[in-house]
Amino acid sequence: MLIFFAKRLGYLVFTMVVVSILVFLVLELDPGSVAQKVLGPYSNAEQRQIWMEANGYNDPNVIRYFRWLGNFVIGDFGMSSRFKVPVIDILGPRLASTGILGLGVLAVMVPLALLLGVLAGMKEGSVQDRVISVFSIATTSIPEFASGVFLVAIFVLGLGWLPGVSNMSSGFDITQMILPVGALVMYGFGYIQRMTRASMAEVMQTHYIRTAVLKGVPSGQVIMKHALRNALIAPFTVIMLQINWLLSGVIVIEYLFAYKGFGSLLLEAALNKDIFVIEACTMVAVFVAVTTQTLADVGYMYLNPRIRFS
Repeated sequence: MLIFFAKRLGYLVFTMVVVSILVFLVLELDPGSVAQKVLGPYSNAEQRQIWMEANGYNDPNVIRYFRWLGNFVIGDFGMSSRFKVPVIDILGPRLASTGILGLGVLAVMVPLALLLGVLAGMKEGSVQDRVISVFSIATTSIPEFASGVFLVAIFVLGLGWLPGVSNMSSGFDITQMILPVGALVMYGFGYIQRMTRASMAEVMQTHYIRTAVLKGVPSGQVIMKHALRNALIAPFTVIMLQINWLLSGVIVIEYLFAYKGFGSLLLEAALNKDIFVIEACTMVAVFVAVTTQTLADVGYMYLNPRIRFS
């Protein structure tokens, strides 16, 4: 176990170093370009030269990279050129906001998808299976921005039950979370449901499940004690991948509902060429992606003790 964690930690560090090199080469290699993005397009050459000298951008690239990487390690992401405050002061609250949104989506999507997947997989080819499968495919086929527009048209413009924006201008309001969470659940739960259904259907055809059924073991005990644990191995991977999507892949929903999260921050930074915010968002997104995959590997070991990592 210790060797496994050491290897995964090494993989995490190696991946972050490789990504940091790529980010530096793409965004930081040209000091003049960095100075222009920070100072704005109307700055002159003399102003940019003074800024580069003051911030060490005239040093060799190797020295600049290690200094830049060291600042990232200690949480110094630089100063945002758009918001005029340290990047960490913006990034922290935006990550927390997206975390709240993501937890809300997972709390609804995962139980719903697993329940429908198990119900469909238990009776493969039945009417129950077909109805659930058609519903899952239909919702997943509709992009999240279209689902969001439909929900706004029904519950905001039509019925007037819910607010149309989720900017939390007066503090946290759970009613403002309903529409963005609903749109994301509608789009995302079908992937988990279909994977659970396929995995459950395969497990139900195994010899040990058939033997348990022939011995007269109650169906509920067969499902919960014998089939479900093995059927969850494949969906667990999809669930962990959803965390990456909920971090940086929900830009459209956050923009549609004016939700101040990580995705909308990344969009604002890209539109305004806020280079230090872009760098910080990229590194954080990669770190979360690698970390969730490490957690997925650990989850495999608990779901199926027969799995061993060399």
